[in-house]
Amino acid sequence: MTNRPTAGTDPLALDALPTEAARPELAELDTWATSDAVRLFADDQAAVVAAVRAAAKQIEGVVDTVAERLRAGGRLIYVGAGTGGRLAALDAAEIGPSFGLHGRVLAVFAGGVEAMADGREFYEDDAGQGAREVHALVPAESDVVIGVSASGRTPYVLGGVGAAREAGADTIGFACVTGSPLARLARGALEIDTGPEIIAGSTRLKAGSAQKIVLNMVSTMAMVRLGRTYGNQMVDVCADNGKLRRRALRAVAAATGVGDEQAAAALDRAGGRAKVAIVAELAGVPSDRAVQLLVHAAGQVRLAVALAASSD
Repeated sequence: MTNRPTAGTDPLALDALPTEAARPELAELDTWATSDAVRLFADDQAAVVAAVRAAAKQIEGVVDTVAERLRAGGRLIYVGAGTGGRLAALDAAEIGPSFGLHGRVLAVFAGGVEAMADGREFYEDDAGQGAREVHALVPAESDVVIGVSASGRTPYVLGGVGAAREAGADTIGFACVTGSPLARLARGALEIDTGPEIIAGSTRLKAGSAQKIVLNMVSTMAMVRLGRTYGNQMVDVCADNGKLRRRALRAVAAATGVGDEQAAAALDRAGGRAKVAIVAELAGVPSDRAVQLLVHAAGQVRLAVALAASSD
């Protein structure tokens, strides 16, 4: 292996980070009225939205990269620790149930599943473990790996992203500071400058909010680009409980303009697959033909319907 950066533990460099800085105007926060503190927290969240908007072009590039890799059969792999790692793991876990794409959006997280509920932050200092856990997924050129670290210098994340890059995967460093070791290590950088926190160093606050927003944006818009939605309807949802079955029915009704009874019948004929039911209704074809059209259209509902019309 080539030399992989495992730095990030230099205390002076850590102390200089904006995410670690204390805000002098809040030195007496513990004496504030609750009403004033609530307004402060709300205003801070508005600042997060502004920071995310300022990075819109970077986010756009990441969305397009992720969609391209997934469309080509690759995977999206998150590497994270602490709050950012937990949020990345949550984002990855939601893709299968929401969009029917299983096993293609994954997360490695310092400390593993047990660290989701029981903080084990000491794992984030182990660059070698990050590298080993990414290696275990056998990353390839078709994959894109996003390292998530508020400080941009977490050793576990640096180790994982370094291993992914050595394996030939595309890599993106997502940090809440600018000019970080993670951004320099990865092939692409996504930097959301969230600044100092209300509680000094508590990056589960503004940095965590920015991470949640951006991860949602990237994964959701990648699913949209892949045709996993029709308009804003979740047409590839895995309808395996009452709530999701009702959501699938609403999607079919909204997409086709039919009533609930007809939508339910279409879903039954389609074996519960909302996307198939929608194409069948819109194109006026049997469900098996709708399946064929969707295959030829790479899962895109609009294209499948257009193909049906052109073959008439």
